[in-house]
Amino acid sequence: MVITQSYGSGSPVTLVAHGLGATAGEARIPASGLPGTRVVVTLPSHGSAPDAPPGYWDYGRIADDLGTVPADHAVGVSLGAGALVRLLSRSPDRFQRVALLLPAVLDQPRPAFTLQQLSDLTVGPPAYVTERREALSRLSAAAEQLPGQVAVTDASVLAAVSIPVLVIGAVGDPLHPEDVAKATAAAFPNGSLWLVDSPSPMITHRAEVRHRLVEFFAG
Repeated sequence: MVITQSYGSGSPVTLVAHGLGATAGEARIPASGLPGTRVVVTLPSHGSAPDAPPGYWDYGRIADDLGTVPADHAVGVSLGAGALVRLLSRSPDRFQRVALLLPAVLDQPRPAFTLQQLSDLTVGPPAYVTERREALSRLSAAAEQLPGQVAVTDASVLAAVSIPVLVIGAVGDPLHPEDVAKATAAAFPNGSLWLVDSPSPMITHRAEVRHRLVEFFAG
């Protein structure tokens, strides 16, 4: 159901799962600088992928798709982070290390959101803003189906995940509350949290995020 594009070669293999409405360039950001092979996933209704089938937007279904990609490590952003949490709840030893960027939900439903809200929160160069808004135009079903869902119904199941998990959260981002980042990091026995003092760390602190990811996956 997902499209993958590989960059680099050799080991380790790192799966990269993007957030809702990510452009092709955004999807690749977490992969930049990582050693080995980076496998960037494109979810349905994004980039060159076909539109999502009816009822697709469910964390469990997305986790199923991510689980088909062989990888040693994984990085998930927002929606991708939630799907990886679901995958880890089922298969605690699926990866050796996992980074979760800007988690939007853990075990409490996220509030409803509109595509217009996502569009209004988009900042950056005009060309990027235009591309992002075009990407969001394909995601009306996701905006209807995702609110009310959770990554896991009971966060205590994540106590079985012993691998290192890095959570990177934002301060002041209404769609990715810092409380969710804190709760996500706390749910993993070997979880660590880095809160970035910015509502848009993937834009304002891109170099620092890249450095932290490279450092984390190096062990």
